[in-house]
Amino acid sequence: MPRPLVDGSGAPNGINGILQNGPCVAGFVAFFIAQSLKVITHWYSEGRWDFTRVIGSGGMPSSHTACVVALTTALGAISGTDTGTFAIGLVLSLVVMYDASGVRLHAGKQATVLNIIISQLPADHPGSETVPLRDRLGHTPRQVAVGALLGVMTGYLLGTVWHGFGMPS
Repeated sequence: MPRPLVDGSGAPNGINGILQNGPCVAGFVAFFIAQSLKVITHWYSEGRWDFTRVIGSGGMPSSHTACVVALTTALGAISGTDTGTFAIGLVLSLVVMYDASGVRLHAGKQATVLNIIISQLPADHPGSETVPLRDRLGHTPRQVAVGALLGVMTGYLLGTVWHGFGMPS
C-alpha cells in the first residue's frame, strides 16, 4: 500500500519530503552548480563552448564529489557530526572521491589507449568497426578537490539556512 503524502506526524513524504529535506536539496544544488560550471571550465581550458558538458561525466569540478560532500556537510550542519547519518555520508563521500580520482580516472585513460589502438587497426579487422569508448570518466585529484570545496560551501550554506529556518531535516 502506498504511503500517504503526509504521515501521522504531519511530516511530508514523497516528492514533498524530498524537496523539504535540507541535505537532499543541498546535494542536488551542488550537483547542478558543478555540472553548470563544467561548461565554463571547458570553455576556459579548450577555448570553445560545449553545452553537452552539462550532462557529461568527468571534467572540472567533480559533480559527484560536490553532491555527496554537500549532502554530508548539510547533514553535519543540521544533525551534528556525531550522528550515524553523518558517518554514513562521510564514508560514502570518501568512497566516491576515491573512485572518481582512482578507478574511474584510470578506466578513462585505458579507454583513450584502446581508442588509439582501434583507430590503427586495418579496415578489414573485425574490431575496426568498434564504436570509440568514452574516455572522460574520472577526475584528477584537483577536480575532486574543487568538487569537495564546492560541496562543503553549498552544504554548509544550505544546511545552516535550513536549520536556521527550522525546516525539517
